[in-house]
Parts: sequence; structure tokens; C-alpha cells
Amino acid sequence: MSELHDPICLDPIYLDHNATTPLLPEVVDAMVPYLREHFGNPSSAHVYGRRAKEAVERARSQVAALIGAAAEEVFFVAHGTEANNLAIRGVLAARPDRRHVVTSVIEHPATAEPCRELEQHGGRVTWLPVDGEGRVRAAEAVAALRSDTALVTLMHSNNETGVLQPIAEVAREARARGVWVHTDAAQSVGKLPVSVEGLGVDLLTVVGHKFGAPKGVGALYVRKGTTVRPVLLGAGHERGLRPGTENVASIVGLGVACEVALRTVETEPARVRALRDELWERLRARVPGLALNGHPAERLPNTLNVRFPGVSGSALLAAAPGVAASTGSACHAGEESASSVLTAMGLEPGAALGSVRLSLGRTTTREDVAAAAEALASAWERLARR
Repeated sequence: MSELHDPICLDPIYLDHNATTPLLPEVVDAMVPYLREHFGNPSSAHVYGRRAKEAVERARSQVAALIGAAAEEVFFVAHGTEANNLAIRGVLAARPDRRHVVTSVIEHPATAEPCRELEQHGGRVTWLPVDGEGRVRAAEAVAALRSDTALVTLMHSNNETGVLQPIAEVAREARARGVWVHTDAAQSVGKLPVSVEGLGVDLLTVVGHKFGAPKGVGALYVRKGTTVRPVLLGAGHERGLRPGTENVASIVGLGVACEVALRTVETEPARVRALRDELWERLRARVPGLALNGHPAERLPNTLNVRFPGVSGSALLAAAPGVAASTGSACHAGEESASSVLTAMGLEPGAALGSVRLSLGRTTTREDVAAAAEALASAWERLARR
């Protein structure tokens, strides 16, 4: 039977909000007119184009308000991968005399791969390690700065563990040395307060589908005075930095998602954090030896990465089909390999394979938490008895 027609798989409890999120109802409502009647090209001078252009600029202001930026510092892109590539490759192209980048070993491939490309073309990259709680040591990041360092690029929060990195501390020292700082805040924006001034960064990545906007839209914040060369070549869209006709409906959705996030920036993180902690306590009461992966406090309010003893995370989730979650492990040709993020934290591969990422969101309820804890704990008990 196809999974799409398997009744067990129709409505599992969704605890994979770090992978993607459901569209907010307000987002859908705002997008529909721009999918139906307001179809104009924002670059057109007539009324259809002006309507689209006004919608794009309104969304630009909404994104800027959420992260504490000026509207003219926000550039729309298709996704986080594009934003990270534009930040890294664009800065390197703008600073050809500086061929060194500082990053970490736990970055998303959208950051790691452009850095590897730099190495393949004769540049140098310092790959910072993390400690046992998944954090970069700020002092090591600062010590890695050189006279030819163009950029420090560190994710604000890790997609697997939710651990927050010491961006502000690193940025303060880096910028004092003339080094620009980029942070991939894909997992953070919309889930907790994020301020470009508070972090002190020059570039910051925003990804819409991580907090209620559609897939296929994001933004790159570029601080005024930071020079970035375009990666794509074409016409003069987005003030020449990102050519290509704007995805108006999705940009409108991103703007509204930012508006909702700003309106609930104090209440929603607190609500989700309480549910996350309740989930942890319920699981810990049922599973002896359950362990937390990552920093106990310095992490996203919605993320719980836990290590189940004696089983693999993938087997556990297969045994609990009523819960939709993920592991950080990879499976190739039937062989499962441990998450590189967790092994970078010092976990043995065998132990790391028992890890599951449970990420909550706006749709998560207390009833969901209770049911998910029961399903996961019962699945672990069945597997552990084998």
C-alpha cells in the first residue's frame, strides 16, 4: 500500500518543524490575491506592475522590522542555500585580496560547500571545532582571524541540536579587525528574537518555510556599506544584487509570516519552550538512560535532540509511525551513518545513531506532546526488549 493511502501515515503528530513548517493561515490568505488577480511583474511600469512592486516593498519592510534592519538592507532570494552562497561567494568576489574564511564543522551544506569550493581554488578555510555541547568557542574563532580573512560565517542555531552559537561575541572582535560576519539564521528567525544590531553581523540569512511562509522564498540581510558581488548575472532586480523576476506571492507570504512572528515574539517562544521541556520530562520518566544532545539552555526553544539507549533513531521512528520526526543520520545503500554534527560534539558513532530530533512549532499542543511521548517511549520499550 502506498504511504499516501496508509491510514497510519495520514495524520501523525508533526514534530519536524526544523525541516519545514505548515503555512500560517494568514500567509495563505495574503498570498491568494497575488496568485489570482495581482499577477503583474514588479518591474513593469503599468498598474499591474506597480501593485506587485508595492507588495514586494511592503514585505521588504516587514522582514526588516522582524530582524531590526532597514528595508533597503533586505534582498529577496529563493531559499537559504542561495542566501548563503550569495553571502559567502559574493563577499569573496568583492574582496579578492582576502582569501581566508572562518567557519565551523557543523555548518549546513549551503555554507560548507561554498567554503570547500574556496579551498579547491587555492583559498584557505579554518574549520572551527565545537565543544561537547555543540558550541563553537568564541576565543578560538577570534584566534583564527588573519590579515587576509574576508569573512566569518557561523550558523546562528544548529538545525539538528538547536544549539545557539556565540555570534555577537565573535562578531564584535571580527568586525573590529575589518572582517565581515555572516550568520545563517535559517532556524532562528521566527522562532526567537533575532536582531542584526544585537548580533552585530554584516549579513544574515532568512528562510521563509522555517516559520510559516512558503518554500522557495528567503532573504539576505546586507548591512549598509558591506560590498557583495552578485553570484547570478542578469538584469537589475533587487538593486542589482539578485537578478530574476521576484516571486511576488511567496514574498508577500514571507512578509506576513514575519509580521506574525514579530507580533508573537515574546509569547510563542515561551509557549513552545514549555512544551519542549514537558516532552523531555515525559520521555525521561519512561526511558532510563535517555540523554540530551546539545546545550541545556543555549538552544532554540522548540528543539529537543535526544539520544535513546540501545536502539537506532531510525528504527525508533519506524516503530512509532504516529510521530513524524527525523534523525540527523544518513542512510546509504542500507547502511546508516551517524550525524556528523553529533560526532563533531564527541559522541561515539554507535551512540549517536540512537538520536532523534523532535522540533515543535506553532501547531504543537500539549495533547500532541503527551501522545508523542507515549508513542516514542512505548516504541523504545518494545525495541529494547528484543
